[in-house]
Amino acid sequence: MEELKVLLKLARMSILEEFEGKKLIDREEWIKKYPFLAEKRACFVTLKMKDKPRGSNLRGCIGSILPYRPLIDDVVANAKAAAFEDPRFQPLTPEEFERVKIEVSVLTIPEKLEYEDKEDLRKKIRPGIDGVILQLANHQATFLPSVWEELPEFELFFAHLCIKAGLPGDCLMYHPVIYTYQAIEVEEE
Repeated sequence: MEELKVLLKLARMSILEEFEGKKLIDREEWIKKYPFLAEKRACFVTLKMKDKPRGSNLRGCIGSILPYRPLIDDVVANAKAAAFEDPRFQPLTPEEFERVKIEVSVLTIPEKLEYEDKEDLRKKIRPGIDGVILQLANHQATFLPSVWEELPEFELFFAHLCIKAGLPGDCLMYHPVIYTYQAIEVEEE
């Protein structure tokens, strides 16, 4: 777990590269020092404002669901995207950068969760542990396990996830495909 803290420094330096307009990360040097960065892993990078109340402090969140590139590349790309390309926000400013807290979530590979109905799903989902991907027709959305902190009730969590996917809040009645995954999360103090 402690070695994963290096991901926070990597994410912060990735954003700083954009502000300074120069390369600060020597990819080969990082991989040599931290070989696990060469493993294909998927991650999310979340930015939160330190000076805003919890629940309204999100400032950007972008990630990969499936591992398709080395972790170092996934962290760098997702940190920059969370800071400058999240469509919900204006690009991060240098002033905000000083007040932003970075979180990195490294994901396990999602697994399809078979369930009979909403009640069966309720029994099988583990709040606070499972991240959830919801798919229905051409709609899809995911919530990281940490979202359970903001939406701790099953009904609320899934209503918001359905809406995030562009579906009605009661979309569980249509029996969407559900995948679950877990995340190892590290965050700045």
